[in-house]
Amino acid sequence: MWLFRYLFTNLYRAIQTPNGRHLLWLFFRYAGRPRHQSGMIPFLHYRFQVPDALSFVWQFKEIFADESYRFQTDSAEPVILDCGANIGSSLAYFRQNYPKARIIAFEADPDIGAVLSQNLTSNRIEGIEVVNKAVWVNDEGIDFGSGEADSASLFSETNRRRVPSVRLRDYLLRELRVDMLKIDIEGAETDVLMDCHDALAHVRNLFIEYHAYIGHPQTLGAVVQILEENGFRYYIDSNQSRIRPFINHRYRGNDVMDLQLNIFAYRP
Repeated sequence: MWLFRYLFTNLYRAIQTPNGRHLLWLFFRYAGRPRHQSGMIPFLHYRFQVPDALSFVWQFKEIFADESYRFQTDSAEPVILDCGANIGSSLAYFRQNYPKARIIAFEADPDIGAVLSQNLTSNRIEGIEVVNKAVWVNDEGIDFGSGEADSASLFSETNRRRVPSVRLRDYLLRELRVDMLKIDIEGAETDVLMDCHDALAHVRNLFIEYHAYIGHPQTLGAVVQILEENGFRYYIDSNQSRIRPFINHRYRGNDVMDLQLNIFAYRP
């Protein structure tokens, strides 16, 4: 049994839960589809329009199978700010598990934002304020590259354009308490967190997807310093499993980004 668990850890974990078994079905059914082709995928009791099947399957793994965004709260109506809501998978999870939550969702990419709104409407996921603007350090707009699937970022040169922005700090200061702040904004996270440094005291749980782009400084130290100075405990996880990292300097063969980490910060 222990040898089996060592050799087939991910498979062993997956078969332990209904959502894990559903993940295996999604992998077999959709992960082999051609990349970057839009289509409809049914999962659980939802039907989502997705721009890329493989990216969606990985989203399902992180959000529904692993439940990476699950948090504890004593609030009857928790406040959730989802920065980088993409096509709405995380919003479906939050609404399902925190039915009375007040949720504000931000999505910078206009095309992905349209898919997000369609998925919410068609699946009757209600009561979510959608802000189709980039989360940034001001409301003056920002240059943004729309990459394929979920690769859009400040550093992408593909289909680069100016998109409207909002200052996250303003939204945080309007709230007395934020139960969950999710930040998955493809390279803008360090600048935004530095701007929000003095506005995080009432945030209970904070998820950050940290990115480092080739040719740009790595800023993980600055992010960790902000967390420590605001009294968070944190856990840092990477699913890269990079073999021979002194030789392999790429994130999954990526020519743009060389590091991605998931940072989970919470109040002790």
